[in-house]
Amino acid sequence: MSEARARRVLEAAGMSGERLVRCRSLAGGTYNAVEELLLDDGSRYVLKVPPPPSDPGMRHERELLVSEAEFYRAAATVDVTAPRVVGVCHDEAASTGRYLLMTACPGEPWDSSVTEGERPGLRGELGRQMARLHRVTGPGFGYPSGALGPLAGDWRTAFTTMYDAVLDDARRYSAWLPRPVDEIARSAKAAYDALDEVTEPRLVHFDLWDGNILVERPEGGAAPRIGGLIDGERMFWGDPLAEFVSLALLGDIEVDEAFLEGYQQAGGNAVFTSAARRRLALYRSYLYLIMHIELVPRAQVEERQPWIRDAVAPELTAALDALD
Repeated sequence: MSEARARRVLEAAGMSGERLVRCRSLAGGTYNAVEELLLDDGSRYVLKVPPPPSDPGMRHERELLVSEAEFYRAAATVDVTAPRVVGVCHDEAASTGRYLLMTACPGEPWDSSVTEGERPGLRGELGRQMARLHRVTGPGFGYPSGALGPLAGDWRTAFTTMYDAVLDDARRYSAWLPRPVDEIARSAKAAYDALDEVTEPRLVHFDLWDGNILVERPEGGAAPRIGGLIDGERMFWGDPLAEFVSLALLGDIEVDEAFLEGYQQAGGNAVFTSAARRRLALYRSYLYLIMHIELVPRAQVEERQPWIRDAVAPELTAALDALD
């Protein structure tokens, strides 16, 4: 991105482009280009620009900025710490091009600097925020971007459409998977009846691995706190249980006592019945399939596939076994 474009975006959002002091590229994004904009009063904003529509991608990734803006607007209604939308444009022909401009949240991505003593307090706070997030209901089930069609009236229809689209991507990109695509489809279909328990579409971020959870360390030595939940572009309206997959990426949320205690204290429902565990296995397999397949359109096969084979493929296989 260029400073000239950033200035045009600021102007479109009602701010003077002359106030821009610095543009800084932010690492960590795998789809959109992301920059931090610093203004002359010290305020910070984050600007996201999607790749050209002609670039390869997975089917559900079309119009991700629509979903991300939807997530932040919904999160604001329940006082969840997340960016606030400042401006958005979905018109490629506009002088700014497509973009999402949002406030910057304080803190740095959760990493090894978080000590074992700090972890329970942060996970408890995260659980309470998730419970608030999952109070938000939507107008239907599925991706609000419309990438896979309009929102559905029931969760089984929405999620099976999402799952089928990912399997279509696997075939289209000839992605390596630990099992044949048709076998994976049969395993998933065997558990689809468990989806019928979900009757109300709830707000789900679905990408809350540590890198998308900012930890703020206040001055004066106070305990760290959650500074922001970012990168809401993968959100959908669906089953809150699906949130637990990325929150315990390649792990098991049921052993995260601090998180579950905070979640339940704030009114979250975390009862792991047999049907709930079958749904969790479906959602794990869905996310781990995406992690396998996206390497191809991202041109990251050589770089990341050894880790995917070693770390993610066994988890995908275990999730599929749980469905059977």
